[in-house]
Amino acid sequence: MSTKIICIANQKGGVGKTTTAVSLAHGLVLKGKRVLLIDLDPQGQSATALGRSPEPGVFYLLTMGMTPQESSFINSWIRFSGREGLQILPGDQQTMAAQTVLNAQDRPVSAIRQTVSRFFKDGPDYILFDTAPSVGGIQERAVWASDLVIVPTATEFLSADGVGKVLGMMSILQSKKNWRGNLLGILPTFYDEQTRESKATIEDLKQRFASSLLPPIHRSTLLRECAAQGQTIFEMDELCRAAKEYQALAQIVLKY
Repeated sequence: MSTKIICIANQKGGVGKTTTAVSLAHGLVLKGKRVLLIDLDPQGQSATALGRSPEPGVFYLLTMGMTPQESSFINSWIRFSGREGLQILPGDQQTMAAQTVLNAQDRPVSAIRQTVSRFFKDGPDYILFDTAPSVGGIQERAVWASDLVIVPTATEFLSADGVGKVLGMMSILQSKKNWRGNLLGILPTFYDEQTRESKATIEDLKQRFASSLLPPIHRSTLLRECAAQGQTIFEMDELCRAAKEYQALAQIVLKY
């Protein structure tokens, strides 16, 4: 199979993007796939969540060219996650500087797709992007680079606003920028059926985005503890509800 690119995106913070990116990446690996996780968030939390340190690999990916020498240098920043089949290209605060470079050079919306194409030959089955809530044009370019987009959204009031903004951006990319990707689905996170707010938000999401709604990820203490431990939910407790829910998400992704 050719490499498939999946972007985890929302223009609102605190919705579980990094948790979803890391959990889905490991979930796909556990299904026998090879995954490269690219951390486009300046906070570098994907690396931290996998027990690694933030590094400026993404800065070089976004600012350097496509010569064999440059590709070799960028490849030298790819780190083994400690999990068979899962590699990460870490980012850090310098990712913010890369945004300035992209704008100063007036790079096209296809810039990220072009730069990650170097990984396609003999590359991973999946490339996953973890994106920041808003880093200028990086998120837009990351979505355009992707075949599929997952939009995590917390099940709390006002959460649908962030969803609407991402879907609006995707619609513009399709109609005006010739983007050929699609929404894989909207992923409700931090779901707690015991709270009125969570239930009301799920109902609102169903009414607004029914055909695109993925099964929710429940609120989980273990998920919160994962990053601090540098472990994924599958390593903390592969039989817990959250692990089973992310396994189900991985299974959905495999059908595309």
